Amino acid sequence: MALTGKLEVDMEINSPADKFYNIFRRQAHHIPNICSDKVHQIDVHEGDWETPGSVKNWGYTLGGTSMSLKETVESVDDENKLITFKVLDGEIMNHFKSFKSNLQVKAKDEGSLVKWTLEYEKVNEDVPNPDAYLEFAVNVTKDIESHHLKA
Repeated sequence: MALTGKLEVDMEINSPADKFYNIFRRQAHHIPNICSDKVHQIDVHEGDWETPGSVKNWGYTLGGTSMSLKETVESVDDENKLITFKVLDGEIMNHFKSFKSNLQVKAKDEGSLVKWTLEYEKVNEDVPNPDAYLEFAVNVTKDIESHHLKA
């Protein structure tokens, strides 16, 4: 069994690409208001909300358990609406030596195509794949889409 892996999901949503992308690019502080049952808080630990290299603390619920993580925006490509997040600390790092998530948003005639990619290295072969984290990203995406459709 491989210790490294990648999980991906593509989703079509009805939110405009720019609006959805900017939630993660510049307005992550709104996420706890949009999906408070999943994300309780996001605070800037170092830097600011926009600058790559800034560090944010997340409080979230996964599988009925409250957890936290510290992440940094490793890279941003605004032209291609692509952001790479790298987890630095938190309960997730008890199971993974490294954990990155990539978000890419592409405009469509109506709505957007959202692609989440998780890249990881497990601490050992007994650790399951992070399917729950991919499902979490899908559910947060759906909540943000619903929020945009109400506005």
